[in-house]
Amino acid sequence: MTWQIECTALLFDMDGTLVDSTPCIEGLWRRWAVRQHLDPDLVMQHVHGRRGIETIALVAPHLDAAAEVVELLKEEARSLDGTVAIDGAADFLAQLRPDQWAVVTSAPREIALAKLTYAGLPAPARLISADDVTHGKPHPEAFLKGAALFGLDPQQCVAFEDALSGVQSAQAAGIPVIALTSSHSAQELSHAEHIIANYHSLTLKVGDRIVISGLSQ
Repeated sequence: MTWQIECTALLFDMDGTLVDSTPCIEGLWRRWAVRQHLDPDLVMQHVHGRRGIETIALVAPHLDAAAEVVELLKEEARSLDGTVAIDGAADFLAQLRPDQWAVVTSAPREIALAKLTYAGLPAPARLISADDVTHGKPHPEAFLKGAALFGLDPQQCVAFEDALSGVQSAQAAGIPVIALTSSHSAQELSHAEHIIANYHSLTLKVGDRIVISGLSQ
C-alpha cells in the first residue's frame, strides 16, 4: 500500500538517520562503561536518541554527568573513523532546498557538524543540537525548537528518526514521523506514522510544499 504526506519543512535526527556512526558511538560508550564498572549492555539500552548527560544520569546517577560528558566528547571528536552517510541520505538531501530542512540532534553542535562533514553530507542551514535545549529527547523541546527555526507550526513539519525516544519527542511536539529501521526494528518503531528501511523507498516532489510518497512496510 502506498502512502503520501505533505509538509513545508523536514526535521532530521542525525545519528542513525543521516549518518551511521554506530561503531564509533557504541565503542565509545562500551569503553566508558567498562571504565566505570558498569554493564555495557545495560548502558547501551539508554544511549541511542538521548543526550549523553541524560544517559549518564540514568545509568550512573552517582557520577558527575557534566564532567563525564566533557571527557566523552573529547574522545568522540578523536574517533570519527567508520562514520558514513546513511544509504540514500545524500541524494535525498540534494533534492531539497537549504531552507526546507534542518537537523534536530541529541549531539552537541560541534560533533554534529563534524560527523556530517566526515560523512560527506552538507552542513544544515538550521540546526538544533544538545547545546540548544534544556530537556533532551523524548521531551518535545528539540523538535518544537526545530519547527520554530522555520516560523512554522509543528504540524507543518515532518520528522525523520531512527530511535524510539526521537519518535516520542517529535510526536509529543505534534510532528508526524517517518522512522528508519537503521538502528531499531520496525516493531520497536511501530508508533511512527510511517516506517522505511532507507531513503531509496521514498519519492520526493519539491515545490512550495514537500510531498513524500512511500510504500508501507
